[in-house]
Amino acid sequence: MTKQYAIGVDLGGTNLRVGLVTPEGEVLKKVKEPSTGDIMGNMKKAVDDLMSPEVKGIGIGVAGVVDRKELKVIASPNIPQINGFSFGSLGFTVPVSVENDANAAALGEASFGAGREYPNSVLLTLGTGVGGGLIYKGKLLEVAAEIGHMSIDTGGGKCFCGNNGCLELYCSARAIMASIIKALESGAESILREHSQGNIYRITPEDVYKAALEEGDNLSRETLREAGRYLGVGIANMINIMSPDAVILAGGLIGAWNIYIDEAIKEAAKRAFKSLYQKTAIVPATLGDEAGLVGAANLIFQGQALHDLSSL
Repeated sequence: MTKQYAIGVDLGGTNLRVGLVTPEGEVLKKVKEPSTGDIMGNMKKAVDDLMSPEVKGIGIGVAGVVDRKELKVIASPNIPQINGFSFGSLGFTVPVSVENDANAAALGEASFGAGREYPNSVLLTLGTGVGGGLIYKGKLLEVAAEIGHMSIDTGGGKCFCGNNGCLELYCSARAIMASIIKALESGAESILREHSQGNIYRITPEDVYKAALEEGDNLSRETLREAGRYLGVGIANMINIMSPDAVILAGGLIGAWNIYIDEAIKEAAKRAFKSLYQKTAIVPATLGDEAGLVGAANLIFQGQALHDLSSL
C-alpha cells in the first residue's frame, strides 16, 4: 500500500513553517522562514517543493480568524496584509483545509503531544501574540478561541484587532518587548544595554530571557513577572469557563518558564475557583515549533474531524 502524507502549513505572526508530515505526526521535511515579503508566494513555493503523488492534502494554520468553508482569512491582526485572502486562489490540486494556527497547534498537541493524556484541554500559544485552541473529548472544537483577545482591562490600550485591553497586550512577546523598550528609553538600568551594543531596539525576547534567568537582571525579571501575572488572569478565566483537564502552554515564551510561567501559575491559583484549579494540570507543550504544522496536517488525516458546537 502506498504511503500517504499531508503537507502542514503554520503561518504565524513571526514565522512561516511548512512540513511534510506522516499520519503518525512525524515531520519528514520542513521549511522555516520569516513571515515577511510575499508570504503567500513563499508559502506556495514551499508547498510545491514538498508536493508528490503521495500527498493526500494540505492543512493550513493561520494566525487569525478564518472561514473554513471558503478557505479564507477573515482577519489576521498580526499579519494584516493577508486579510481577505482565499487559499483557494492558489490553485492547489489536492484537498485543502484551513484553520486558526493555535487551533491547529492544539490539535497537534492533542494528537501527538502533551494533550494525549487529557481529553479536554485548552492550549495557549505564547509568541508574537497570544492564540488559543480548545480540545473537547479529544477533538478540536470548531470555535474561534481567540483567547488573546479577551478584554482584561476595559480602559486599556488599543489592540491590533481593534479592541481595547486585550490579554495579548499585556503578556505576549510583543508586549514584553514594548515594556522593556519603554523602560530603557526612560533611563532604566539594565544589562540589556550591553546586549544591544548601544541600540536598544535590537534587543530580542531571547535577550530578555537570558538576562533574567542567567544574569539576574532586575528589569528583565520584573517585566517577565508582570507579563506572567496577566497571563495568569487569562489562564484563570479559561479554567473557570472551560474546566479543562489541562492548560497546555506553547510558543517561544515558555522558555522563560521559571519566571514568566511560574508567576502565571501563582496568579491563576489565586483567581480560579479552587476546585476547578486543582483538577487542571498546567503543562508545557512537547512538540515545540512543529505543533502547528503537525496539527494542520492532521486536519487532512482526520478528514477535518472537528466538533461542531451544534453536535454536542
